[in-house]
Amino acid sequence: MTPATILRSNVLRFFLSLAALTLALAPQFPLQAAELKIELPDEVKIWETRQLLAHPLIQTIKIGEDVAYKRPMSYQAIPLAALLEGVTAQDHLQAVATDGFAAEISAAPVIQPKGAKAWLAIEDPSHPWPAINNGTHSAGPFYLVWTDPSADNIGREEWPYAMSTLKVLASVSERFPALLPDRKLAAEDPINKGFALFQKNCLACHRLNAAGDSQLGPDLNQPYSPTEYFSAGYLSQYIRNPQSLREWPQGKMPSIPKEVLSDTELDQVIAYLEHMAARRKAGE
Repeated sequence: MTPATILRSNVLRFFLSLAALTLALAPQFPLQAAELKIELPDEVKIWETRQLLAHPLIQTIKIGEDVAYKRPMSYQAIPLAALLEGVTAQDHLQAVATDGFAAEISAAPVIQPKGAKAWLAIEDPSHPWPAINNGTHSAGPFYLVWTDPSADNIGREEWPYAMSTLKVLASVSERFPALLPDRKLAAEDPINKGFALFQKNCLACHRLNAAGDSQLGPDLNQPYSPTEYFSAGYLSQYIRNPQSLREWPQGKMPSIPKEVLSDTELDQVIAYLEHMAARRKAGE
């Protein structure tokens, strides 16, 4: 080996060692941080991860039956009501996720001091949460979780994860009149009950009559309703277990067990869908 070659080799080793030493001594900044936008009636607030993790009300909470992870979990979290100054129990919330999921949530259980309690769980980039659904991403960066959810019948669609925006809006009925059943129906009519259940369990992923804010699933009445192309009994089976009829590894629709929708409630949702299909065909 010539002296010039030896010199070049030594110089290369020197710079590689210097680069490694610089990397080792450099501050270990988080690999990823995020922002949560909260759209209040009179202002828009942007909260960064570091601000939320330093919030005076942050604490460690334990969730016994976590919806996203399907096991007990603990989080660094803030009572969600603390971030919703001026919001009342009569208001309505919409939590939008990064994938287009848009959960519609009454503000009442979020604001009230008793019963179920809503928490904003914050993922610390230096201590990331596990991946969900055997995937590559976690439930972060922001996840709405509940303690004592059964006290107010909080459904699993009201546990939105990967949140990016929280909005204070008018009710679903006010924003989307195209979703409304015939106004002549009694309040206790199974179709109206189905409409309420549709808002809680379906609207986070689906639109109907082009009405709704979700970007995740297909419209359930345009151009056709699933009640028109599923044979009797198969729509119920599909809702209960989508993969039993359409085996698709990329399928996103989860199974909806009886613990989430009872058989009676499922029949009410289907009655609402049938009613809306008939209204579409009648041009109403």
